[in-house]
Amino acid sequence: MEVNELTERIIGAAVEVHRELGPGLLESAYEACLAFEIADSGLRVERQVLLPLRYRGRYLDCGYRLDLWVERLVVVEAKAVTRIEPVHEAQLLSYLKLSSAKVGLIINFHVPLLKAGIKRMVLGLDEST
Repeated sequence: MEVNELTERIIGAAVEVHRELGPGLLESAYEACLAFEIADSGLRVERQVLLPLRYRGRYLDCGYRLDLWVERLVVVEAKAVTRIEPVHEAQLLSYLKLSSAKVGLIINFHVPLLKAGIKRMVLGLDEST
């Protein structure tokens, strides 16, 4: 499956979660429900994946964790914030670099219309969805 189709399926799953729950819950609730929807669609998804930092040839546990890693290709960060801030984008870009993934999604569920809460990022590029 190509990465564009994969991100479309992830976004479709997020729309289902947002349609069912609406805004106002904790990030952890959206993350769990999104993982359920993604897995239910037949995709492999991992939650809270430890992401070590490579420093001077060694891997160090610095507490970084990916919210969701779908098919080991797309990093998904679930948010429930007023708006996506530059710090959220920087976090996702760092996670992409550390994981060697090329594509990531920030999905902010704390919006009336989910389309306004989705940010797709490609390592080296920046795309709003």
